[in-house]
Amino acid sequence: MNTLRFFARRVAFYLFTAWAAITINFFLPRFMKGDPISAYLARNQGRVSPEAADSLRILFGLNSDRSLLQQYGDYWGLMVSGDLGRSLSRGLAPVTEVISSALPWTIGLVGIATILSFGIGTLIGSLVGWNRGSRADVLVPISTFFSTVPYFWMGLIAIAVFATGLGWFPASHAYGRGSIPSWDVGFILEVIKHGTLPALTIVLASLGGWILGMRNMMITILDEDYVTVAQAKGLPARRVLTRYAARNAVLPQVQSFALALGFIVGGTLVMELVFSYPGVGKLLLDATNAKDYPLMQGLFLVITLTVLVANILADVAYAVLDPRTRQTEA
Repeated sequence: MNTLRFFARRVAFYLFTAWAAITINFFLPRFMKGDPISAYLARNQGRVSPEAADSLRILFGLNSDRSLLQQYGDYWGLMVSGDLGRSLSRGLAPVTEVISSALPWTIGLVGIATILSFGIGTLIGSLVGWNRGSRADVLVPISTFFSTVPYFWMGLIAIAVFATGLGWFPASHAYGRGSIPSWDVGFILEVIKHGTLPALTIVLASLGGWILGMRNMMITILDEDYVTVAQAKGLPARRVLTRYAARNAVLPQVQSFALALGFIVGGTLVMELVFSYPGVGKLLLDATNAKDYPLMQGLFLVITLTVLVANILADVAYAVLDPRTRQTEA
Protein backbone atom coordinates (compact mmCIF):
# COMPACT_ATOMS: atom_id res chain seq x y z
CA MET A 1 0.00 0.00 0.00
CA ASN A 2 2.84 2.38 0.91
CA THR A 3 4.56 1.57 -2.38
CA LEU A 4 1.45 2.39 -4.43
CA ARG A 5 0.94 5.62 -2.51
CA PHE A 6 4.55 6.57 -3.10
CA PHE A 7 4.38 6.06 -6.86
CA ALA A 8 0.95 7.76 -7.12
CA ARG A 9 2.31 10.87 -5.40
CA ARG A 10 5.33 10.96 -7.68
CA VAL A 11 3.28 10.49 -10.85
CA ALA A 12 0.91 13.32 -9.86
CA PHE A 13 3.84 15.57 -9.07
CA TYR A 14 5.57 14.94 -12.40
CA LEU A 15 2.36 15.34 -14.42
CA PHE A 16 1.85 18.76 -12.86
CA THR A 17 5.52 19.64 -13.45
CA ALA A 18 5.25 18.59 -17.10
CA TRP A 19 2.15 20.76 -17.59
CA ALA A 20 3.84 23.77 -15.95
CA ALA A 21 7.01 23.32 -18.01
CA ILE A 22 5.10 23.00 -21.30
CA THR A 23 3.00 26.07 -20.46
CA ILE A 24 6.09 28.15 -19.68
CA ASN A 25 7.65 26.75 -22.85
CA PHE A 26 4.77 28.24 -24.86
CA PHE A 27 4.50 31.66 -23.24
CA LEU A 28 8.17 32.49 -22.60
CA PRO A 29 9.28 32.95 -26.25
CA ARG A 30 6.23 35.13 -26.89
CA PHE A 31 7.27 37.51 -24.14
CA MET A 32 10.54 38.15 -25.95
CA LYS A 33 10.92 41.27 -28.04
CA GLY A 34 10.09 40.67 -31.69
CA ASP A 35 8.85 37.50 -33.38
CA PRO A 36 10.27 34.97 -35.87
CA ILE A 37 8.36 36.38 -38.86
CA SER A 38 9.69 39.92 -38.29
CA ALA A 39 13.21 38.54 -37.91
CA TYR A 40 12.81 36.49 -41.09
CA LEU A 41 11.48 39.48 -43.04
CA ALA A 42 14.39 41.62 -41.80
CA ARG A 43 16.86 39.05 -43.14
CA ASN A 44 15.01 38.83 -46.48
CA GLN A 45 14.06 42.43 -47.17
CA GLY A 46 12.30 42.86 -50.49
CA ARG A 47 12.21 39.14 -51.24
CA VAL A 48 8.99 38.29 -49.38
CA SER A 49 5.67 39.74 -50.50
CA PRO A 50 3.12 41.03 -47.95
CA GLU A 51 0.79 38.16 -48.89
CA ALA A 52 3.53 35.62 -48.24
CA ALA A 53 4.31 37.30 -44.89
CA ASP A 54 0.64 37.05 -43.87
CA SER A 55 0.63 33.37 -44.88
CA LEU A 56 3.71 32.76 -42.73
CA ARG A 57 2.05 34.43 -39.73
CA ILE A 58 -0.98 32.17 -40.16
CA LEU A 59 1.26 29.10 -40.54
CA PHE A 60 3.11 29.91 -37.33
CA GLY A 61 -0.04 30.87 -35.44
CA LEU A 62 0.99 34.49 -35.05
CA ASN A 63 -1.88 36.07 -36.93
CA SER A 64 -3.65 38.84 -35.01
CA ASP A 65 -7.11 37.23 -35.20
CA ARG A 66 -6.02 34.43 -32.85
CA SER A 67 -5.73 35.35 -29.19
CA LEU A 68 -2.86 34.09 -27.06
CA LEU A 69 -5.11 31.55 -25.33
CA GLN A 70 -6.34 30.27 -28.68
CA GLN A 71 -2.74 29.90 -29.83
CA TYR A 72 -2.05 28.03 -26.57
CA GLY A 73 -4.88 25.61 -27.32
CA ASP A 74 -3.64 25.14 -30.89
CA TYR A 75 -0.15 24.46 -29.52
CA TRP A 76 -1.41 21.67 -27.26
CA GLY A 77 -3.42 20.12 -30.08
CA LEU A 78 -0.46 20.06 -32.46
CA MET A 79 1.95 18.85 -29.77
CA VAL A 80 -0.27 15.92 -28.79
CA SER A 81 -0.46 14.90 -32.45
CA GLY A 82 3.34 14.98 -32.70
CA ASP A 83 3.52 18.12 -34.84
CA LEU A 84 6.03 20.59 -33.38
CA GLY A 85 5.71 22.97 -36.29
CA ARG A 86 8.25 24.11 -38.86
CA SER A 87 11.56 25.84 -38.32
CA LEU A 88 11.68 29.25 -39.96
CA SER A 89 15.45 29.49 -39.65
CA ARG A 90 15.94 26.07 -41.29
CA GLY A 91 13.99 26.61 -44.48
CA LEU A 92 10.57 25.60 -43.07
CA ALA A 93 11.86 22.10 -42.32
CA PRO A 94 9.80 20.17 -39.73
CA VAL A 95 11.08 20.83 -36.21
CA THR A 96 11.12 17.10 -35.45
CA GLU A 97 13.51 16.50 -38.36
CA VAL A 98 15.79 19.39 -37.36
CA ILE A 99 16.02 18.18 -33.76
CA SER A 100 16.45 14.53 -34.74
CA SER A 101 19.41 15.49 -36.93
CA ALA A 102 21.25 17.16 -34.01
CA LEU A 103 20.12 14.91 -31.15
CA PRO A 104 22.30 11.84 -31.94
CA TRP A 105 25.48 13.93 -31.92
CA THR A 106 24.77 15.37 -28.48
CA ILE A 107 23.60 12.06 -26.97
CA GLY A 108 26.53 10.17 -28.45
CA LEU A 109 29.22 12.58 -27.27
CA VAL A 110 27.87 13.96 -23.98
CA GLY A 111 26.22 10.65 -23.07
CA ILE A 112 29.39 8.60 -23.43
CA ALA A 113 31.43 11.27 -21.65
CA THR A 114 28.93 11.39 -18.75
CA ILE A 115 28.92 7.60 -18.36
CA LEU A 116 32.72 7.49 -18.43
CA SER A 117 33.11 10.29 -15.88
CA PHE A 118 30.53 8.66 -13.58
CA GLY A 119 32.14 5.22 -13.76
CA ILE A 120 35.72 6.42 -13.39
CA GLY A 121 34.87 9.00 -10.72
CA THR A 122 32.80 6.57 -8.64
CA LEU A 123 35.51 3.90 -8.79
CA ILE A 124 38.31 6.32 -7.86
CA GLY A 125 36.17 7.94 -5.16
CA SER A 126 35.38 4.59 -3.53
CA LEU A 127 39.06 3.61 -3.49
CA VAL A 128 40.16 6.99 -2.14
CA GLY A 129 37.50 6.84 0.58
CA TRP A 130 38.40 3.27 1.49
CA ASN A 131 42.09 4.24 1.79
CA ARG A 132 41.44 7.56 3.52
CA GLY A 133 44.54 9.26 4.85
CA SER A 134 46.77 7.69 2.20
CA ARG A 135 48.59 9.31 -0.70
CA ALA A 136 45.54 8.65 -2.86
CA ASP A 137 43.87 11.67 -1.21
CA VAL A 138 45.90 13.90 -3.53
CA LEU A 139 43.57 12.89 -6.37
CA VAL A 140 40.73 14.86 -4.76
CA PRO A 141 42.27 18.38 -4.99
CA ILE A 142 43.71 17.61 -8.44
CA SER A 143 40.35 16.52 -9.88
CA THR A 144 38.59 19.39 -8.11
CA PHE A 145 41.02 21.84 -9.70
CA PHE A 146 40.06 20.64 -13.18
CA SER A 147 36.38 21.06 -12.25
CA THR A 148 36.94 24.72 -11.35
CA VAL A 149 38.73 25.60 -14.60
CA PRO A 150 36.34 27.40 -17.02
CA TYR A 151 35.25 24.93 -19.62
CA PHE A 152 35.96 27.11 -22.65
CA TRP A 153 39.50 27.70 -21.35
CA MET A 154 40.09 23.96 -20.92
CA GLY A 155 38.76 23.31 -24.41
CA LEU A 156 40.98 25.98 -25.96
CA ILE A 157 44.04 24.56 -24.16
CA ALA A 158 43.17 21.06 -25.40
CA ILE A 159 42.88 22.36 -28.98
CA ALA A 160 46.16 24.29 -28.71
CA VAL A 161 48.11 21.32 -27.32
CA PHE A 162 46.61 18.20 -28.88
CA ALA A 163 45.21 19.59 -32.15
CA THR A 164 47.42 22.53 -33.16
CA GLY A 165 50.64 21.57 -31.37
CA LEU A 166 50.81 17.79 -31.56
CA GLY A 167 48.29 17.28 -34.35
CA TRP A 168 46.85 14.15 -32.73
CA PHE A 169 43.18 15.11 -33.01
CA PRO A 170 41.03 17.42 -35.18
CA ALA A 171 40.24 20.80 -33.67
CA SER A 172 36.56 21.06 -34.61
CA HIS A 173 33.43 19.56 -36.17
CA ALA A 174 32.01 16.05 -35.77
CA TYR A 175 33.61 14.73 -38.95
CA GLY A 176 35.79 15.89 -41.79
CA ARG A 177 34.65 18.24 -44.52
CA GLY A 178 33.33 16.38 -47.52
CA SER A 179 32.57 13.23 -45.53
CA ILE A 180 29.10 11.74 -45.92
CA PRO A 181 27.52 10.36 -42.70
CA SER A 182 27.15 6.58 -42.89
CA TRP A 183 27.56 3.49 -40.77
CA ASP A 184 30.80 2.24 -42.36
CA VAL A 185 33.85 1.66 -40.16
CA GLY A 186 35.87 4.49 -41.70
CA PHE A 187 33.29 7.15 -40.93
CA ILE A 188 32.71 5.82 -37.39
CA LEU A 189 36.46 5.98 -36.66
CA GLU A 190 36.49 9.53 -38.04
CA VAL A 191 33.63 10.53 -35.72
CA ILE A 192 35.45 8.97 -32.74
CA LYS A 193 38.63 10.85 -33.61
CA HIS A 194 36.77 14.16 -33.86
CA GLY A 195 34.88 13.52 -30.61
CA THR A 196 37.86 12.48 -28.49
CA LEU A 197 38.99 15.97 -27.48
CA PRO A 198 35.55 17.33 -26.49
CA ALA A 199 34.76 14.07 -24.67
CA LEU A 200 38.01 14.21 -22.69
CA THR A 201 37.38 17.81 -21.66
CA ILE A 202 33.87 16.91 -20.47
CA VAL A 203 35.25 13.98 -18.45
CA LEU A 204 37.97 16.11 -16.85
CA ALA A 205 35.52 18.90 -16.05
CA SER A 206 33.01 16.60 -14.31
CA LEU A 207 35.30 13.97 -12.77
CA GLY A 208 36.02 15.95 -9.60
CA GLY A 209 32.38 16.04 -8.49
CA TRP A 210 31.94 12.28 -8.80
CA ILE A 211 35.21 11.54 -6.98
CA LEU A 212 34.49 13.98 -4.14
CA GLY A 213 30.89 12.82 -3.69
CA MET A 214 31.75 9.12 -3.60
CA ARG A 215 34.77 9.67 -1.35
CA ASN A 216 32.74 11.62 1.23
CA MET A 217 29.95 9.02 1.23
CA MET A 218 32.48 6.22 1.66
CA ILE A 219 34.01 7.94 4.67
CA THR A 220 30.55 8.30 6.22
CA ILE A 221 29.58 4.68 5.49
CA LEU A 222 32.83 3.28 6.90
CA ASP A 223 31.80 4.52 10.35
CA GLU A 224 28.54 2.55 10.26
CA ASP A 225 28.12 -0.43 12.56
CA TYR A 226 27.42 -2.99 9.84
CA VAL A 227 30.76 -2.22 8.17
CA THR A 228 32.56 -2.57 11.50
CA VAL A 229 30.79 -5.89 12.16
CA ALA A 230 31.72 -7.18 8.68
CA GLN A 231 35.36 -6.32 9.29
CA ALA A 232 35.24 -7.90 12.75
CA LYS A 233 33.97 -11.15 11.22
CA GLY A 234 37.16 -11.35 9.20
CA LEU A 235 35.55 -10.91 5.79
CA PRO A 236 37.96 -10.12 2.93
CA ALA A 237 38.61 -6.41 2.48
CA ARG A 238 37.45 -6.53 -1.14
CA ARG A 239 34.10 -8.02 -0.11
CA VAL A 240 33.58 -5.43 2.62
CA LEU A 241 34.44 -2.70 0.14
CA THR A 242 32.10 -3.85 -2.63
CA ARG A 243 29.23 -5.58 -0.80
CA TYR A 244 28.91 -3.35 2.28
CA ALA A 245 30.60 0.03 1.89
CA ALA A 246 30.49 0.94 -1.81
CA ARG A 247 27.07 -0.62 -2.35
CA ASN A 248 25.47 1.78 0.13
CA ALA A 249 27.68 4.77 -0.60
CA VAL A 250 26.77 4.69 -4.29
CA LEU A 251 23.04 5.39 -3.68
CA PRO A 252 23.29 9.20 -3.86
CA GLN A 253 25.62 8.81 -6.84
CA VAL A 254 22.99 6.79 -8.72
CA GLN A 255 20.41 9.52 -8.24
CA SER A 256 22.84 12.22 -9.36
CA PHE A 257 23.81 10.09 -12.35
CA ALA A 258 20.18 9.74 -13.43
CA LEU A 259 19.77 13.50 -13.23
CA ALA A 260 22.98 13.99 -15.21
CA LEU A 261 21.59 11.72 -17.93
CA GLY A 262 18.56 13.98 -18.16
CA PHE A 263 20.74 16.97 -18.92
CA ILE A 264 22.60 15.12 -21.67
CA VAL A 265 19.98 16.17 -24.21
CA GLY A 266 20.54 19.80 -23.30
CA GLY A 267 24.14 19.24 -24.31
CA THR A 268 27.11 21.33 -23.32
CA LEU A 269 26.63 24.60 -25.16
CA VAL A 270 30.12 25.93 -24.46
CA MET A 271 31.69 22.68 -25.66
CA GLU A 272 29.70 22.74 -28.89
CA LEU A 273 30.70 26.35 -29.52
CA VAL A 274 34.40 25.79 -28.78
CA PHE A 275 34.63 22.66 -30.93
CA SER A 276 32.00 23.72 -33.53
CA TYR A 277 30.10 20.53 -32.75
CA PRO A 278 26.66 20.12 -34.41
CA GLY A 279 24.67 19.34 -31.26
CA VAL A 280 21.48 20.44 -29.57
CA GLY A 281 23.13 23.26 -27.61
CA LYS A 282 24.43 24.99 -30.75
CA LEU A 283 21.04 24.46 -32.39
CA LEU A 284 19.27 26.09 -29.44
CA LEU A 285 21.56 29.12 -29.58
CA ASP A 286 20.93 29.55 -33.32
CA ALA A 287 17.17 29.23 -32.79
CA THR A 288 17.24 31.85 -30.02
CA ASN A 289 19.19 34.32 -32.15
CA ALA A 290 16.74 33.82 -35.03
CA LYS A 291 13.69 34.03 -32.70
CA ASP A 292 12.58 30.72 -34.19
CA TYR A 293 9.66 29.99 -31.81
CA PRO A 294 8.78 26.49 -33.07
CA LEU A 295 12.38 25.26 -32.96
CA MET A 296 12.98 26.85 -29.55
CA GLN A 297 9.79 25.31 -28.16
CA GLY A 298 10.62 21.91 -29.66
CA LEU A 299 14.10 21.94 -28.13
CA PHE A 300 12.85 23.10 -24.73
CA LEU A 301 10.15 20.42 -24.84
CA VAL A 302 12.60 17.63 -25.58
CA ILE A 303 15.03 18.85 -22.91
CA THR A 304 12.28 19.29 -20.30
CA LEU A 305 10.70 15.90 -20.91
CA THR A 306 14.10 14.22 -20.82
CA VAL A 307 14.95 15.81 -17.48
CA LEU A 308 11.54 14.79 -16.07
CA VAL A 309 11.99 11.20 -17.25
CA ALA A 310 15.46 11.16 -15.69
CA ASN A 311 13.99 12.41 -12.40
CA ILE A 312 11.38 9.65 -12.50
CA LEU A 313 14.05 7.02 -13.16
CA ALA A 314 16.14 8.46 -10.31
CA ASP A 315 13.18 8.22 -7.92
CA VAL A 316 12.40 4.67 -9.00
CA ALA A 317 16.03 3.58 -8.77
CA TYR A 318 16.45 5.12 -5.34
CA ALA A 319 13.20 3.59 -4.09
CA VAL A 320 14.23 0.15 -5.35
CA LEU A 321 17.73 0.37 -3.90
CA ASP A 322 16.61 1.90 -0.59
CA PRO A 323 13.12 0.79 0.58
CA ARG A 324 13.24 3.34 3.41
CA THR A 325 12.60 6.04 0.80
CA ARG A 326 9.17 4.59 -0.05
CA GLN A 327 8.20 4.39 3.61
CA THR A 328 9.29 7.98 4.30
CA GLU A 329 7.51 9.45 1.24
CA ALA A 330 4.33 7.43 1.89
